Amino acid sequence: MQKFAFVVHPLEARDFSRKFSFTRNWPDGLVEGIIKYIPPFKVSHIRGIDSGHNTAEGWFIGCPLTSRQMLDMPEPYVIKKIIKAGKVAEKLGAKIVGLGAFTSIVGDAGISIAKNLNIAVTTGNSYTVATALEGTRQAAKLMEIDLERANVLILGATGAIGAACAQILAKEVRYLTLAARDESKLEKLAAQILKSTGLAVRVTANTKHAIRNADIVVAVTSAIDSIIEPEDLKPGAIVCDVARPRNVSRRVAEIRNDVLVIEGGIVEVPGDVQFGLNFGFPPQTAYACMAETMILALEGRYENFTLGRDLTVKQVETINKLANKHGFKLAGFRSFERAITPPELTGIKNNAARKAIQVQSGIQRGALENIDKNLIYAYNNEK
Repeated sequence: MQKFAFVVHPLEARDFSRKFSFTRNWPDGLVEGIIKYIPPFKVSHIRGIDSGHNTAEGWFIGCPLTSRQMLDMPEPYVIKKIIKAGKVAEKLGAKIVGLGAFTSIVGDAGISIAKNLNIAVTTGNSYTVATALEGTRQAAKLMEIDLERANVLILGATGAIGAACAQILAKEVRYLTLAARDESKLEKLAAQILKSTGLAVRVTANTKHAIRNADIVVAVTSAIDSIIEPEDLKPGAIVCDVARPRNVSRRVAEIRNDVLVIEGGIVEVPGDVQFGLNFGFPPQTAYACMAETMILALEGRYENFTLGRDLTVKQVETINKLANKHGFKLAGFRSFERAITPPELTGIKNNAARKAIQVQSGIQRGALENIDKNLIYAYNNEK
């Protein structure tokens, strides 16, 4: 039996109530003020993972800090707490520990944490990239968007996941735009892509403008607030939202029935797996970052696999190959914490086509009105 652990933390204060329901009505400030003093602890025992090649069990380890606290509190304090979570995993017998959500982002993205543990560490970002891109390809096919000719945008392109997505997609598309706050890092990444693939990509810090012109958006920023609003998206656009907390506003689901928003990196886990923790998914499904830790355990590869911010294409290809071997696969399309049904997908596609015609008609009508105004102006001047 192979053994692993995975570190989780509340994205928001209210997530803490999933485990401790008595805090449900507490103010966020009170919850955050208390949980920062709580040491990491075992959340649940994960049983039943069976790939046909091997079996595994594991544990979720709670690191009680919210996403905002992970970013705002002193970095040494946050890293020390994540290391303590890793020590809990060691005592339980895990041979590899995965870092979930913001525990994989703070500091040097897991390198310092790995140096202070006696077991292997991985962030899970390699398999997250593989599954996000696979989901994007499937969504494009469904919406009848030619990926090769589409305007593809990556938000948060200078992060580890964003940069890896950019390098892989650069081999598959003609029109690729990279967006992030640091333009100097964007320019450096663009130069690397031009050298390795021959594709000249566009770079921009004007996120809103880039979103409005995109057919496909892969969102992977570490922003703690939503940055994609309903009015930003063109009809028929696809958004693969890999970020947690989400980059896409919930208003998009409420207002825009002509765009397809999918959650990136959600997979089916082989076997009759019992997580012992409700993180909002159907049975036997998990985030790809969690799955990467399981895959490495099933394979017996107790090594630091994905660490730091320089994710390689080879790492993505390797973990995807191992995932296929052990029976992990994309878990259909989900959006805003629920599965998208086939009739809903058809509806989105039809609404997108109808909205595109309306927009085109509006443009043509506007153009005709301008022609009329010019003719009237010319006629009056001639008189």
